[in-house]
Amino acid sequence: MSFDANFIYVIIQVIFLEGILSIDNAAVLGAMVSTLPKEEMVPWPGPLKRLGPPVHRLLGGQRSAALKVGLLGAYLGRGLMLVLANFVIHNHYLKILGAAYLIKLAFENLGEPEPGEEDQVKTGKLQGKGFWNVVLAVELADLAFSLDNVVAVVALSDNLPIIMFGVFMGILTMRFAAGIFTWLILKEPMLKPAAYLVVFNIGAELLLDELLKITVGSGLKFIISAATLILFVAYARLKPLHILQPIFDWVGEGMADINELFEWALVPAIAVIKIFFKALLLVVRPLVILIQHK
Repeated sequence: MSFDANFIYVIIQVIFLEGILSIDNAAVLGAMVSTLPKEEMVPWPGPLKRLGPPVHRLLGGQRSAALKVGLLGAYLGRGLMLVLANFVIHNHYLKILGAAYLIKLAFENLGEPEPGEEDQVKTGKLQGKGFWNVVLAVELADLAFSLDNVVAVVALSDNLPIIMFGVFMGILTMRFAAGIFTWLILKEPMLKPAAYLVVFNIGAELLLDELLKITVGSGLKFIISAATLILFVAYARLKPLHILQPIFDWVGEGMADINELFEWALVPAIAVIKIFFKALLLVVRPLVILIQHK
């Protein structure tokens, strides 16, 4: 009986902790998928176009499908993180890399182009925000969030089945919350930049922990995230605060410049990845054609 009580107690703790840690995650994922059309079908590549109608009935429009595909990826990714929890906890470079990705994601979405660059940046963003790009960004963000979450959850128990059950329940809750947050963004657009500032907060907290050994507790993280969202909504509603807009514009332009420099530095690595995938496609495409003819 005591084992059963302890089992339930630990699961409740894990789900509660996951819930606190996932509230800001849900806000970010909701903001990421809000750029997708709600009703349009998923744009499958040529050989897979026949999957469109049945998958649409199962997953819904692009916005809903991105969250559901992201849910599957989150389960797989979080499960892998838990199995490799000891490696994750002791691999400082991995957590620094995750933090850097989150900060880059925040700068990319919070950066405001200078007046002469605005049209060019907008065009680039529209071209790069297709369904599969968003799904990839959701999965990468999930993995980066997982680094922080797994470290916190593993501290509660060393029983892997219990932890995995609680974490997976937390992910499921996060996906429902992300759907609600997407709807809220449509009602209050200021929540979108607020969500990406939360991303920056999470990345900065990870860096503080890894580089300066300053740990921000789960409760304080929740308070910071909630306060960020509330303050942004207050700014949108209270006109006298708009006197601060020139400062925000200046900060946004600086973020855009830093993001542009970062992307410039990544050009060689991205080129190598593209060459790899093009070579892989050259190998896979004949196999797909052969299977279709059979």
